[in-house]
Amino acid sequence: MTAALEWQQRVGNQRDWVWRGWQTRYTYIRSQQNQKETTPVILLHGFGASIGHWRHNLEVLGEQHTVYALDMLGWGASQKAPVNYSISFWAEQVYEFWKTFIGKPVVLVGNSLGSLVCLAAADMHPEMVKGVIMMSLPDPTLEEEAIPETMRPFVMPIIRGMKNIVASPLLLKPLFRFVRQPGVLRRWAGIAYANQSAITDELVEIFAGPPQDRGSIRAFIALFKSSVRANYSPSVKNILPNLTVPMLLIWGKEDRFVPPVLADKFAQYNEKLQVLSLDGVGHCPHDECPELINQTILEWLVTVDG
Repeated sequence: MTAALEWQQRVGNQRDWVWRGWQTRYTYIRSQQNQKETTPVILLHGFGASIGHWRHNLEVLGEQHTVYALDMLGWGASQKAPVNYSISFWAEQVYEFWKTFIGKPVVLVGNSLGSLVCLAAADMHPEMVKGVIMMSLPDPTLEEEAIPETMRPFVMPIIRGMKNIVASPLLLKPLFRFVRQPGVLRRWAGIAYANQSAITDELVEIFAGPPQDRGSIRAFIALFKSSVRANYSPSVKNILPNLTVPMLLIWGKEDRFVPPVLADKFAQYNEKLQVLSLDGVGHCPHDECPELINQTILEWLVTVDG
């Protein structure tokens, strides 16, 4: 039995859903043990990941809650569409998924890119959200804020010009063919993960499968071009003060992709934001120490359910 079959058996009931004409993949597990009405949960993966990245979490969380996981458009087993991607675009996908299949307030749980989508969805559609759990929360707008305000009119056009050059298909096509190789993806995981024992053949297979799909190169180019646009991402510091739901921010102290020092900075923007810092953990806590994260999420959900 291959690793793909093994993880797919652990992530619940996978289904396809057509969203705005595009095929998208989701999965769900309904609790069979807990008859008490509990809050549903939606899991959102990070950059380059998919439903499979939650393979250590779905079954455990599904014992007490109805749990959904979604492959955002362009990732995983969802269609590799060459569209104008943005955080708000994915947030709308999550919202329309919620309207179609759930229709009652949920807790959103995200990692990295997925945590930013959770935050944006909670801001854009507060009626759907009862709470938010984020792991390793990025903020692309901090790049501009790091430049002195008086210098931004001069420096930012240069930075954007350089990014547009890098975003050329002539450069991105060979880059994509290189980075989608299993050996390269394993080395990437070695940087992202502090817990090296979590980097298994199964994990590499989860990362390496979707980039082989039809249209994946075009989607990668579209994703990269979208990421350099000024309106690709909202500002975390602008969203956080608007939210009134409970929020938990989990961060590995060994995160090499998004600086852990941001956690305390973000906590200043909203008193409802709890911060949990983890020793010896990197960018993907839910996959590096799933037992701890599952327990933490379940205990936190009890407080949300009241």
